[in-house]
Amino acid sequence: MRFMVQAVLERLRQKIRRFPLVPFPRARARHTNKRLRYRCAGLVGVLLALAPTAAARAQEAPFYKDKTIRFIISAGVAGGYVSYARLLAAHMGNHIPGKPDFIVQSMPGAGGLLATNYLFAQAPQDGTTIGLIHSTVPLAPLFGMAGARFEPMKLHWLGSMDRSDGPCTAWHTSPIKTWDDMLNKEFIVGSSGVGSQMELYPVVMNRLFGTKVKVIGGYKDGASIFHAMEREEIHGRCGPQLTSIGALRPQWLTENRIRVPIVVSERRTPQFPDAPTLLELAKDEPTRQQIRLLIVSQDLDRPVLAPPGVPAARVKLLRDAFNATMTDPAFLADINKQRLTLDWVRGEDVANMLAAAYAMPPDVVSAAKSMMAAK
Repeated sequence: MRFMVQAVLERLRQKIRRFPLVPFPRARARHTNKRLRYRCAGLVGVLLALAPTAAARAQEAPFYKDKTIRFIISAGVAGGYVSYARLLAAHMGNHIPGKPDFIVQSMPGAGGLLATNYLFAQAPQDGTTIGLIHSTVPLAPLFGMAGARFEPMKLHWLGSMDRSDGPCTAWHTSPIKTWDDMLNKEFIVGSSGVGSQMELYPVVMNRLFGTKVKVIGGYKDGASIFHAMEREEIHGRCGPQLTSIGALRPQWLTENRIRVPIVVSERRTPQFPDAPTLLELAKDEPTRQQIRLLIVSQDLDRPVLAPPGVPAARVKLLRDAFNATMTDPAFLADINKQRLTLDWVRGEDVANMLAAAYAMPPDVVSAAKSMMAAK
């Protein structure tokens, strides 16, 4: 800007030099020259005043202009997580100054721990990388899960896209139809890793109620587990999944191809009102407290986060964009078109719920850790 001002002044000087010399009386000449000096000084003052304004405007250019946000998901390339991620990626940029592009990148592994560890310690800390992870992962350090190398309260929670119950579903040809069957027969379920509800809920039920749930790990994502159920390689799956079934396998619901013997939740699910909840079956308050701690994540389904080092102003910008997207008519239309559900939670509320979980009584937390260690 300084060079621009100098160039303008130089042009002004050149024009002044070209003024014709007019023979004025001495007094009048002094008056004319004084007026000219005042006008030139005023013009210079205006130009100098404009310099910081132009510089400020340059600094105010949106950080995200011409940038791409990398959106890491902790699941594979098929299933409910990627469906939500792609929809959020398609619309959230419209609510960020500079309108950045989004690219969705799958980073499955260890039930969501791999992606979360990456976001915490290795991802760029400037707001150009965010993530969507399994809902049980934020509680992994609290439960003492091996491989959890992050601090949840240092991560920036932008919001959560849904709330969900945690049913165990059994394929209609399997021997598991009711809760009593789970107590007396082996129930073989699939899992994508130790950090997910698919592993956590069986551990809880086996430990607290004596069920006979056997977990088969190694599946890439929830959709792969659905395939395995259809091929009758396994009996079923535990954990939030009804949204994914409604989107990927709606005929399972309309044609009664699955049974729900139990719901890991505080309330019964409207789609299967005859299925009891785990809290209904708890016989004492310590057991109920442990279950409540373990199902905190159900109110945080599809949580979206940013790495810990992202500047506070940029975190607010991302949170505002997330909130605006959740009420965007175009986004809602796409949610309905894909038969997904939306029951979103603000980022500040996600952080508060996690803080409350980590402040639970030590004996409750210790019991939860013991359960996980007993796996």
